[in-house]
Amino acid sequence: MTGRVCFMIFCGVLIVLICGGLRQSFGVFLRPVSLDLEIGREMFGLVIAAQALIYGVSQPIVGMMADRFGAIRMIIAGAALYALGLWLASIATSATDLGLGLSLAVGLGLSGPTQVLVLGVVGKAVPENRRSVVFGTIIASSSLGMFLFVPGAQFLLDAVGWRDAFLYLSLLIVLVPFVAFGLGSAPLVPAKGQKQSLREAIDEAGGHSGYLLLTAGFFVCGFHVTFIATHLPAFLVDNDVSPTFAANALAMIGLFNVAGAYIFGALGDRFSKKNLLCLIYAARAVVTGMMLIVPINGVTAIIFGICMGLLWLATVPLTSGIVAQIFGTRYFSMLFGVVMMSHQFGSFAGAWVGGYIYDVTGTYDLMWLAAAVVGLLATALHWPIREAPQARLAQE
Repeated sequence: MTGRVCFMIFCGVLIVLICGGLRQSFGVFLRPVSLDLEIGREMFGLVIAAQALIYGVSQPIVGMMADRFGAIRMIIAGAALYALGLWLASIATSATDLGLGLSLAVGLGLSGPTQVLVLGVVGKAVPENRRSVVFGTIIASSSLGMFLFVPGAQFLLDAVGWRDAFLYLSLLIVLVPFVAFGLGSAPLVPAKGQKQSLREAIDEAGGHSGYLLLTAGFFVCGFHVTFIATHLPAFLVDNDVSPTFAANALAMIGLFNVAGAYIFGALGDRFSKKNLLCLIYAARAVVTGMMLIVPINGVTAIIFGICMGLLWLATVPLTSGIVAQIFGTRYFSMLFGVVMMSHQFGSFAGAWVGGYIYDVTGTYDLMWLAAAVVGLLATALHWPIREAPQARLAQE
């Protein structure tokens, strides 16, 4: 790959590191915000769930706009909304105020400067035989951001409180539009296959069973990661683990997924992506199920973070890679945006239902059981997926 392509990838990595990594730190705010605003864990979980839902519903539309008008414009607009939402959260005095900031503004903003649009524009500039490992590298940056921002956000919470912590984090997002211009630094690889209209692309994907199964299975990924990112710190503190150690356990997920996302992304260039996805979801079922069996303390929290980290967002380069492999890159942002929408529906369920179950039962046991069961379901959904490219991609 040329130097300009490498610089483009670097800019994509930096954008996803900041915006994707920061999004995964909101769980450390659950206890202080819910206690200060007296809104309960279910309501905080609902705020994060609504954020995920708005992000998911808006993603195909923003992806469609990016495919037509350019990703850089959408990334800049999204970053502005993201920063605005964090500022609004910093001055919230009620659940409604918090929802306007963290749910509406951040949810809409996330549809720009995160992995879907970045992968879409980078995927058009790298050769097909390197695409999976490049996607894995970009997704790994989100996990590196998680590793940096979770303890960083906890440090800010301890030092200045949650309001100023949100404010300082919003200032960081303001840097993203300047980085986004670097995504236009490399020429694009011409798309393969006969030209399609948008309607033809939608009809083709809608009639492909593998695409539908992939979309359904990605719901489970969202369910897992958002439940854990939102509720794991509180779950650990409930079991007498210190808040700092609980944040570090969540940070371990980010650190070890740097390796997990890259490794599975690289493996995706050599082996069946759908078989690798089956392996990941089956392993997740085992790891989440063990939380009902093992004693919860600082050591087991870190071990959980390491094991889940290797599997965390390793699904994304493989899932996005299958979309590009089957349908090409011309309408990738829109098609993967639909798959990501399903992911965010799962995120809604994971964040909200986790809080609801805790407020009703006083424990997260039912959620850990549900996480294990849906992991097995996702394994079954991915097994019959056909990964072969559409016949039209063979025609230049």
